[in-house]
Amino acid sequence: MGKFTFDEINSMYFDVLKEIGNIGAGNATTAIATLLNVKLNMEVPNVKLMAVQDLNTAIGSEEEEIVGIYLGVQNDIQGSLMFLLKMDDAHRLVNHLLGRAEEYQQPFDEMDLSAMKEIGNIIAGAYLSALSAMTNLNIASTVPDIAIDMAGAILSIPAIQFGQFGDNALLIETSFGGETMLEGYFILLPELDSYDKILTSLGIML
Repeated sequence: MGKFTFDEINSMYFDVLKEIGNIGAGNATTAIATLLNVKLNMEVPNVKLMAVQDLNTAIGSEEEEIVGIYLGVQNDIQGSLMFLLKMDDAHRLVNHLLGRAEEYQQPFDEMDLSAMKEIGNIIAGAYLSALSAMTNLNIASTVPDIAIDMAGAILSIPAIQFGQFGDNALLIETSFGGETMLEGYFILLPELDSYDKILTSLGIML
């Protein structure tokens, strides 16, 4: 367990975490635009630390069905990363990638799930590349897992896992798109030792 605790976060620490979130979300938006071969605009991400027990309602009602893509974070830092989409936005992304009409709303089949995993993999890779470039740390992700379930069920996974290490999680909300804006949510869950490494590598003494 590292010496860093979330109770000790001051504005400087949070500003650094917010900057990592901003750059990561920007890289991820660029990666999606490249994947879909479209021009996307991105609004300034909303980055906040929130209590783990509040994650179940982080993106709306805990009964709302959402898509969650989960990846482990490994090498110089350890932890996990989740990328979350509401169902309408997930359908729009997959439909565009697969060349379907935007309004197509049939339940996801294996091809759709595979496409969503690939989107999640590219987005997570872009996000972690930004973090790696800022910190000079070697950071990689595991093979993604995907779940379609109620928000409360999906978000209980990081809440349980992160409960071992602290009381808060870093939530990054980003809006991106063209004529239609989509909302995506990142939850970054480094272990406490990894937060030590991230902040120390950026010259912040703990």
